[in-house]
Order: sequence, then C-alpha cells, then structure tokens
Amino acid sequence: MPPTLASLVHHSALKLTVRAGEDRLDVPVRWAHVSELADPVPYMEGGELLLITALKLDAEDPEAMRRYVKRLVGAGVVGLGFAVGVNYEDIPAALVDAARDEGLPLLEVPRRTPFLAISKAVSAAIAADQYRSVTAGFAAQRELTRQALTDGPEGLLAALASQVNGWTALYDASGAVVATAPEWAGRRAARITADVERLRERPAPASSVVAGPEDDDRVELHTLGTGRRPRAALAVGTAAAPGTAERYAVHSAIALLTLTTERSRSLHAAEQRIGAAVLRMLLAGEPEHARTVAGDLYGGLLDAPFRLVVAEPAAVRMSVDSHAHLDSKAAAAGPAALGGPNGVPLAALTEIVESAAARAGEAVLVVPETDGEGRRLVVLAADGGAAVAACADHAAELEAARAGAAREAPAQGGAGAQGRPVAVRDEDELVIGVSAPVGPIAAAAGYKQAEQALSVARRRGRLYAEHEQLASGSVLPLLADDAVRAFADSLLRPLYEHDATGRGDLIASLRAWLSRHGQWDAAAADLGVHRHTLRYRMRRVEEILGRSLDDPDVRMELWLALKATTTE
Repeated sequence: MPPTLASLVHHSALKLTVRAGEDRLDVPVRWAHVSELADPVPYMEGGELLLITALKLDAEDPEAMRRYVKRLVGAGVVGLGFAVGVNYEDIPAALVDAARDEGLPLLEVPRRTPFLAISKAVSAAIAADQYRSVTAGFAAQRELTRQALTDGPEGLLAALASQVNGWTALYDASGAVVATAPEWAGRRAARITADVERLRERPAPASSVVAGPEDDDRVELHTLGTGRRPRAALAVGTAAAPGTAERYAVHSAIALLTLTTERSRSLHAAEQRIGAAVLRMLLAGEPEHARTVAGDLYGGLLDAPFRLVVAEPAAVRMSVDSHAHLDSKAAAAGPAALGGPNGVPLAALTEIVESAAARAGEAVLVVPETDGEGRRLVVLAADGGAAVAACADHAAELEAARAGAAREAPAQGGAGAQGRPVAVRDEDELVIGVSAPVGPIAAAAGYKQAEQALSVARRRGRLYAEHEQLASGSVLPLLADDAVRAFADSLLRPLYEHDATGRGDLIASLRAWLSRHGQWDAAAADLGVHRHTLRYRMRRVEEILGRSLDDPDVRMELWLALKATTTE
C-alpha cells in the first residue's frame, strides 16, 4: 500500500502529533511538499502532505486561516504539517480551528524533525510500495504463464480473475464469449458484447473502459492480436480501478493471450493449406486421396453429408471455372487474403462461420478462392450444422439492413444512378449460394449446385439461395438477363416489324396460339378471329422466322422470348 498519514504518524523517527482530522489519517499520501507561499494551490496536484512554518502567513487570523485551509482542501491536499518552534512556538488556535472545521488532518512537526526527513520517509514508502507492486506483478506474470502453458486460455483467465479480485472473459473474433472466469461471470460477459463489437471496429490495439452490467462493476476491454483486425478481446471486471500490481497482471495476460492467438493463427493457416488441398482433391473427383490428406483434421467432416457454400461480394462476379484457382497461399493467409474493398464482407463471413463452428464443436473447411476477376469464399460445412446456419443468418441480417436502407432512402431524397438507395453499398454486401447435401463422391456436383444457387440469387436480386429452393417459384424471373433479352428481341424483331406495317397482329396471334398449346379453335376464340385466319397468321410466322412451329424447341424458344419481352 502507498504511505498514509497514519503510517507517518506511527513512524517512530518522525515524532509527529495529530492536532486535527484524527478520523482521516487513512488517506494515501502521493508526495510531501514544502511551500511557504501564501497561496500554494496553483502548484498542487492533489494528494500532497503540505509542510509549512507559516513564514508568510498570519496564522493567528481566524478569517485568513479559514480561507487558507478551505483552498487547500479544495485543491486535494490531504494533510498539513506545521513545524513548531520556528516562527510559532505552538500551532495557532486559528489554524487548528480552521483545520477541524474543514476536516483537514493537521500534524504538529517538532523542531528536531526536519521537513527533509518527512519527505524521505514518504519517498521511501512510495518506492517500497512500487517495488512490492513490481514484485507482485512479476509473480503474477509467472503464475499466468504457468497457467497458460498447463491449462490454456481458460487457466490464464482463472488466474487473472484471482489476481485482480474480479472476473474475466475472452471473446472471439466475432465478439462471442469463448470463456469466462469464474463461471458465474458468463452472464455479465454476455451483456457487454455490444461494447466488444464497437471496440473491434477501432484499429488495433485498442482498449476502453465501460460500465459493467452490475452497478459495482468497472470493466476494461482490450483487443488481442498483432494485426489491424483484432483476433479476440479480453474483458476484466473489477470493483475499482486496478492498482499497479493488478495492472502488471492485466498487461501480462494481454501479452500471453496475444501470443496464444498468433500461435493459433499460424496453426490455422497451416490447417487452411491442408483444407485447400482437400477441397481441390474433392473437386477433382479424388475422394479417397482427399480423405487421406484430411486425416483427423477434416476426416470427420467427410463422413457425413455436407454442403458446399460459395460466397462472393455483391459487386464481383467470378468465372464459372474459378474452382481451378483454389489458392493455397490465399488459404494460408486466411481473411487477410480477402483484403481490399471486395474482401471486407468475405473476411467478415469467414470470422462468422469459423466462430459459429468453433462454438458448436464442428469441423469446417473455409478456403479463399481468387482469379483474375475477383475473390470468393468456398466453405465445406456439415449439413444442418451451425456454420451453414450462420451463413443464412448473416445473409438475412444483410437483407434486413438493405430493406431498412431502402425505406429510409425516400425520406432522405437520395437514390443511386440505377434507382437503388444510396444508403446501400454493394461493397458491403455479399451473395451466398448453398448446395444440397452431398457426399465426397459428389463434391464437384455440390460445388456446381452452389455456383448455380449463387447465380440465381444474383438474378433474383437476393443475397442468399439454396439449391433446393431453385425449383420453387417461377423460372420467368431468370429471364431478366440482358443476354436473354437481347436474344428475345433479335428473335421476335421481324414479327414486330411486320406488325408495325399494319399487316396483321402476328405477335398477339403467336402468343394466343402458344398459350392454348396449339389448339386452333380456342386460340381463335381468344383473338376473336376465324380459325382459318389464325392458321394463315401462323404460316406467316413460320415464313418470316424461317422456323417450323411443329418443332417443340422452336415453340419453347418463342414462348420464352415472348415472356422475356412482355411489358405486362
């Protein structure tokens, strides 16, 4: 503990006597300062024991002493030492009364005790306290290191909670609680996840102090990791601000946990290199080789049905054969390989998927994939597991954010060049396609399904699609593609040009005939013409287009072309 007025009074060599403020002697003393100024307040910082001989004070004037003592108390002076036998044989009653009225401890310093002795005593006590704190800090560091080596992060958290006489919590990269100490701190840690998420948005290293979920809590938050993006976060909850020894313990824990996360990062990079190799073998139709390489790391993932997930930034479209560009270097770099404007949403998805799988105890294979046109993420995860659910939940959150921005845009009077609300940025979004459940033998087919689902999601303006959902609804929205529209326009242009001359309504007749499956009477009735007139018009369609309506492929193409160009 730092020196207090009580410890100085009990110091046998100083012979100090308490004349006022007997009930406030347990206040810590930050320093002992000598000043004979009539107003020393501008030079005080608070916490000082002020030593005077009243050389320039009228110590016998009650009003002057009341003002003097009141200003000292206001400046945070914790005690006043008065040397007797120098300018006054005894402490004037006016000063004693003023000190008692303000509750300021007043110490009588005998003539044989120099102020230097008091300053030395305070300095020595402060140095001893700092030495004890440093020693305790090193001891705490040794204990924390031992716990980290033997019991991992959980043991380190328990040791740190004991050192600071409070509670601790560790959060992963997504802001979810990984471990707490003691166990009862789990609920408290969960209540400040929003604060942890805000801290993660700041450049690392970062720290903050927040009010805990309990009134008596003071919680310090610290990011962990050496990269620009935090790998984890540490929360330390205490009843008061940590002292020097506790501060050493907290800093030691931060260093040890950072080493742990960076070591885990290196191991994770090695695992991702293996994962990239396993995925390449699966897509190449070599499941047995993939099982051999996967070993215990990913082998369990291949023993049950799994799903393949392909994700791309909304603003990026990659080539269909991009699985040929599975990059082991990118996989080793993990989220860092997804850097740049288009990599931000993929890096976030990587953290979300891996955190969800870790919390559920699932294996998950996450591989960054690059080619000349952009970046994407490939995930192989257990069917019905937490990782796949996390992808769906994340896409749902993005969809909700997009819908909210669209509602707010009219009120703000802003829209993008293509009518899209300016509050929604493509670079912040991603599109996710998910395959049906497959096994190792059908991995390549599953990858193709995930790509198809992703493509359909783009065409439908959605951020998430599963392959099983592709057959639901209608195929017609898929026709809203520039290439399809161009084909339809080219195919039907001769008929539109014919109708523009007023020589017959061939487009309407063709639509009616196709919609009635070639039934002449029903189609003619819909048009209000004789069936022979309709037969003539269909012959003209065949002549103009140079195609036979007896060919089912021709009828299909014409029907889809009509649907693609309809304005209804």
